[in-house]
Formats: sequence, structure tokens, C-alpha cells
Amino acid sequence: MSAVVSRLSVSVAAILLFPGPAFSHHSFAAEFDGTKPVTLKGTITKVEWVSPHGWVYIDVRGPDGTVVAWAIETAGPNALLRRGVRKTDLPIGSEVVVSGYRAKNGTPTANASTFTVPDGRELIAGSSGTGAPADGTGGRSR
Repeated sequence: MSAVVSRLSVSVAAILLFPGPAFSHHSFAAEFDGTKPVTLKGTITKVEWVSPHGWVYIDVRGPDGTVVAWAIETAGPNALLRRGVRKTDLPIGSEVVVSGYRAKNGTPTANASTFTVPDGRELIAGSSGTGAPADGTGGRSR
């Protein structure tokens, strides 16, 4: 009986000491540079309405005609809904202007402050309270 208890104790200790992979939640400052604002105009190719951060993927055509696929991080779905942003506001194929901040690692990745959609509405999409500059609007006055 004591061998079973001993094995059980070791198993429980191993589980507690070696947890599985951590969730991929992070602060703004961990991945994005608040001193490197970016404005992108592109076509939405994919929307991931997921927690803890949503993602909108856009194709941005450069002056030379080259298309670069950008991954744009947003706040999570609940935060977006509280701001009045719905997934239907960002349909695939629509053209948007994204204001935000570049990733520190230099990839075509950004954290969105706002999306300006074809009807002219400006949707607040960025993270807040996680090291993002100002109020999530890219430091611009509103």
C-alpha cells in the first residue's frame, strides 16, 4: 500500500512541477514597439475572432506592386464587442486602413489601434491596459 501512495505522490508532484505549455497571452510591450507606429491599407483575407487576441490578416500592396501579407493583432472578441466592433464589420475582401504599431521582431505583424472601414467608421481594436500607448488609438487625439 505504501508503494502505491509513494508512486501517486511522485506522479502528483511531477504534474504540479512540470505544467503543460502556457497560454499565448502576452502584453503589448512584450511583442510590439510603441515607438513604431504604422498605417497600412489593405484587403482583408482572413479574420480570427479568438481569445485572448483576435487576428485580422490583410494583403498590403506596395508601391512596386508587391503584395505583403500582414497579421494584425486586435483585442479579444469580448473587448471588441464592448467597443461596438462586430466580426461582420470586417468582411473578407473589404479594404481597410489599419493604424497601429509594428512588431519588435520586424515581421509584417502589427497590433491594431484602429481599423477604418469602407463606410468611414473608425473601429477601436487595440489592446488596452497592457503597455499599449495612450488609449489604444495610436496616440492620436480623437
